[in-house]
Amino acid sequence: MKKIFISFMLLLSPLNLLAYSEYIIPGGENIGVSITSDGLVVVGFYKVDGKYIGSETLKVGDTILEIEGKKVGSINDVASYINDNSKENSLSVKILRNNETIDTSLKIVMEDGVYKTGLYIKDKVTGIGTLSYIDPESSVYGSLGHQIIMGETNNDISIKDGNIYESVVSGVDRSVDGRVGSKNASITYNKKIGTIEKNSSVGIFGLYNNELPVKEALKVADFSDIKLGKAIIYTTLDGGNIETFEIEITGLDESAVKTNKSIIFKVTDEKLLEETGGIVQGMSGSPIIQDNKIIGAVTHVVVDDVDKGFGVFIRTMLEEGER
Repeated sequence: MKKIFISFMLLLSPLNLLAYSEYIIPGGENIGVSITSDGLVVVGFYKVDGKYIGSETLKVGDTILEIEGKKVGSINDVASYINDNSKENSLSVKILRNNETIDTSLKIVMEDGVYKTGLYIKDKVTGIGTLSYIDPESSVYGSLGHQIIMGETNNDISIKDGNIYESVVSGVDRSVDGRVGSKNASITYNKKIGTIEKNSSVGIFGLYNNELPVKEALKVADFSDIKLGKAIIYTTLDGGNIETFEIEITGLDESAVKTNKSIIFKVTDEKLLEETGGIVQGMSGSPIIQDNKIIGAVTHVVVDDVDKGFGVFIRTMLEEGER
C-alpha cells in the first residue's frame, strides 16, 4: 500500500453570510502560517530527579487549559503559576484529552534550584504553504487543502489566534521516491496578510486583509467540468514569483468529493520535475486550473511515487470557508 504524505511544512465562526462567488482570484503565492493554540499542548516528557513525573498524570497530546483554576494563555503562564504555588507538591490542572475535559493534577519537583514539571509543552505552530484562492467579494481566502496538525502529536489544533504572512522561497530540497522534499522559505512576520479563523480537513480559511492581488478572477468549476488529461498548477519555487506547471489529471473520485482526495494527478512538467522531483512540502494549496477554470488545490503527495498526488475539489473548499 502506498504511503500518503501531507505536503504542509510544519484555525471558529461564520466568515460571512453570503454565498461564495462564482469567480475567484487564484492563488499560488507562498505564505507563512502561524497558529497559537487554545491551551498548551503536551508534546513530550523529560526526567526530573530520575523520573518522568509528567507522564504520571498527563499524556502526549493532552492540552492544558487551566492551572489552579486560572486559564493558561502562554508557556510563561506555567512558570508564573508554579512560582505562585511553589509550596505545593502538585497543582490542579484542567486538560482536554480526546475532546473530553478532565480534571487532574500536575506534579512539580525542585531540581537544581528550579521547579520543574517534566513536561515539554508547545503553544504555537508555524510553517509555510500555498494560497489557493481569494473570494474578491467577501475577502475570504482558502489555503493548504488539508488540516494543520501538531506534528509531535498528530492532534488537531484548537485556535486561539492565527495569521498568514508574506513569505519568500529561497530554494527547494527535491523529493525522491520514498522521501518528500520541501520548499525552503522565510516568513516576513511584519507583513501580515490575513487571519486564520478555521482549520478543517479541507484547508485553513480566514479573511484576507491585504490589498487584493491584481489578477484575473477565474470561473469556479463544477465537478462535472473536470476531465482527465492536462491541467496546470500555480505555485512558487523562487522568491515570490508564481509560475505555472503542467500536470495530468489521471483520476476523479466523485464519492470522495467532500474529502481532500477527490482529484488524482501526476506531475508532467519537465521543469518542475527537474527542480522539485515532483511534489514537495509547502506546495499544499497550489491551485489547479483546467480550461481556464479553477478546479481544486494540491493536498497530498504519494511518498513512494512523488510525482503523483491528490487534490481537493474547489467547491468543497469554498463551501467550508463559508461555514
